Amino acid sequence: LVALIKALADYEKLAHEVTGSPDELAAALFGPRPYAEAVLAWVDDQPVGMALFFHNFSTFLMKPGIYLEDLFVQPDYRGQGIGKALLIYLGQLALERGCGRLEWSVLDWNAPAIAFYQSMGAEIKPEWQTCRVTGEALEAFSSFHRYDSAQSV
Repeated sequence: LVALIKALADYEKLAHEVTGSPDELAAALFGPRPYAEAVLAWVDDQPVGMALFFHNFSTFLMKPGIYLEDLFVQPDYRGQGIGKALLIYLGQLALERGCGRLEWSVLDWNAPAIAFYQSMGAEIKPEWQTCRVTGEALEAFSSFHRYDSAQSV
């Protein structure tokens, strides 16, 4: 799984952002409180694709959802239905778990992925922008005002 994550980061030109360790990934997937799940696609005993996902919640649907954090298939194995199979599996899993939607983001320059997702019926929502706070910015963001967990906001 770590090798697939690194290959994805290389493809997206984001290798410099892979800072977590295999131990941190294992804790996130298999620790006392799992934060994410992963599905691997195998060909001849080799992992060639992955879907990493977690549950979220829709306030408007008032139902849980599945957020697909990353979908990746090694370039030599694309066009063989592996990505499609992973997405179909997640769609089925979302329904089995009573989810109201399956959602993910795609980089605006990734035209092949956008076309693939649209061919499967996904709606691209260009009016939405991703907001992210990490690292030192997260520390600063969180220190604006300290709330006690028992105190109402």
